Amino acid sequence: MPYPKKLLNPDETVALDLHPHWWYFAHAAAALALSIVLAILVAVLVNDKDHHSLRRFLIYATIAAMALSAIWLIGRYMKWITTNFVITSDRIIFRQGVFAKHGIEIPLDRVNNVNFNQSIFERVLGAGDLLIESGGEDGQQRFTDVRKPQNVQNLIHAQVEAKNRQRGAYAAAPAAPAAPAAPLDVPAQLEKLEGLLHRGAITQQEFDAQKQRVLGT
Repeated sequence: MPYPKKLLNPDETVALDLHPHWWYFAHAAAALALSIVLAILVAVLVNDKDHHSLRRFLIYATIAAMALSAIWLIGRYMKWITTNFVITSDRIIFRQGVFAKHGIEIPLDRVNNVNFNQSIFERVLGAGDLLIESGGEDGQQRFTDVRKPQNVQNLIHAQVEAKNRQRGAYAAAPAAPAAPAAPLDVPAQLEKLEGLLHRGAITQQEFDAQKQRVLGT
């Protein structure tokens, strides 16, 4: 299932939403296939007439192995379908859990480095691991069974660069123009100067000079 849109921030967009690579099922599927093969071999090779008790024991054992392997495979599928590796315009999100949920979020502006690792076999399959180094408390996070990890690495770098450009554009945006100064209240200033003159706070000469400045003459 896709990552819930209701968990995104306002104006946040999803660039990539991945479930783990199908190799995630390999061990459980191999166990189920092996138990089925063993059940067939028991039915074909063990004679019921000569080895009745042994055959019955082996049949019960292989049926139990098939049941456990099937439960394991179903559990892996439920975990797979509820695991999301998401890259958005703001962050990297890893979310997992059928009933109880847990996850990791790394803001793009804290991502320092992204490395990927693939064995030869994983390269053939198109799977691998990602190691993301960030400025958060955890420092490093490893994500396994990622589809085409090199492409994911490139996308993360592209999203980080886009985030940095966006932040730089905001920083370089011109400041809002200052509000124009309120016009001088000439009569009020003259009245104030006259009051100072009458109280003797300024001389007649000072009054005349200030009056000329207010009137602009």
